[in-house]
Amino acid sequence: MSTSNPATVNRWETVIGLETHVQLSTAAKIFSGASTAFGAAPNTQASAVDIALPGVLPVLNRGAVERAIRFGLAVGGNINRRSVFARKNYFYPDLPKGYQISQYEFPVVTGGEVGVASPTRGDLRVHLPRAHLEEVAGMSLHEDFHGMTGIDLNRAGTPLLEIVTEPDLRSSDEAVAYARTLHGLVRWIGICDGNMQEGSFRCDANVSVRRTGSDVLGTRCEIKNLNSFRFMQEAIDFEVRRQIELIEDGGTVVQETRLYDPDRHETRSMRSKEDAQDYRYFPDPDLPPLVIGEDWIERVRSELPELPEAMRARFVRDHALPAADAATLTASRELAAYFESAASAAGGEAKIAANWTLGEVSAALNRNDIDIARSPVSAPQLAGLLKRIADGTISGKIAKEVFDAMWAGEADGDAAADTIIDRRGLRQISDQGAIERIVADAIAANPAIVAEYKAGKEKAFNSLIGRVMAASKGRANPAQVNAILKQLLG
Repeated sequence: MSTSNPATVNRWETVIGLETHVQLSTAAKIFSGASTAFGAAPNTQASAVDIALPGVLPVLNRGAVERAIRFGLAVGGNINRRSVFARKNYFYPDLPKGYQISQYEFPVVTGGEVGVASPTRGDLRVHLPRAHLEEVAGMSLHEDFHGMTGIDLNRAGTPLLEIVTEPDLRSSDEAVAYARTLHGLVRWIGICDGNMQEGSFRCDANVSVRRTGSDVLGTRCEIKNLNSFRFMQEAIDFEVRRQIELIEDGGTVVQETRLYDPDRHETRSMRSKEDAQDYRYFPDPDLPPLVIGEDWIERVRSELPELPEAMRARFVRDHALPAADAATLTASRELAAYFESAASAAGGEAKIAANWTLGEVSAALNRNDIDIARSPVSAPQLAGLLKRIADGTISGKIAKEVFDAMWAGEADGDAAADTIIDRRGLRQISDQGAIERIVADAIAANPAIVAEYKAGKEKAFNSLIGRVMAASKGRANPAQVNAILKQLLG
């Protein structure tokens, strides 16, 4: 499909709502005691309840409910004191019961919102009409068997929290920003591991377009099972172009469910979109209403960690960090904890701790494709390095050499930086007389550069500083070198 003309696109507004399936981090399934561990041999973690043997009854997992409460409180939603499980009826080979247990009219959470930094509209509040508990179906394996389909019921009964947004999003960039924020939040509060490769966090995008200025929603298409942020952006962008071109050519958008093909970079029709009546929802007679008491809610509230939005505001207020730095540092709870630990151990040097966490530390993590929890340089070790920059023991340039040595494991313990500095003889030269001798030698050895400086060429001064630093093997105090060089050059 060709890319739409920008002028044509500008005549249209994109409207997006997301449904996110968050796999809850319980050890057992939502209605049985079977394990939820990923990667087991097919059908080895499917209990009698999961495969719907006659006479079995579901028993609700308290841990799944607690995680739903935690989420509702984190987004400022209402925890419904009474919610109801319903049967969502449809036939598919990997659904042994012939129905999925979900929630329909009475979900566990209603309301709430997630704050998102929109690339084009600034601070955006994405509203959540509901979040409900449900079980997952099994998996159909179409590619593993020649001419046949295999069924793996290990996932059947795994607990999900389905989180639904209002159609508040207006671009693929905003959709990805929301999905990333939500992904960080569910990991932050410990209800999901967020592993998208294993299917722990998947999104369905409802996409429509309408004429710019119109308040009437267009016909939407649902793109199912987007399991990466890149695929989400590509799928939405393609679908927007497809719908605009279809309407501009005189066609009509049909409400349907579509899949994204990442190899061909396009969405394709999967089936006509079902409406609620197609599933014939009714309350599950095997499960009583879920009743949540005030004491339970308050206990969960008391155990919630400081939330990312509150922590961002505190970093800006108490540490005088730029809002962008605070937002990046709170992208994950582990990164935020690393920064705070380093800043505290370094004597409250928050700004330099933030710069190093977002700079050298993050760059090294990216190069080695690891997360902060596996950083070879601990927060106390980084703090030890920052102290030596602050007290003038080493320069910023030498500090990078020390950091690289710490990352390579050259020394152990919280005092690793001191060990490496002493072992390599990296302590900064701050003796006035010693620096004066090095500067005088550099001036004497480079008369042509000195002449250029005296002729008004400012770059020559920097060249002389470079010669001095080279002569001192980078150990001369840069501020003293600058002052002494200016003094001796008159």
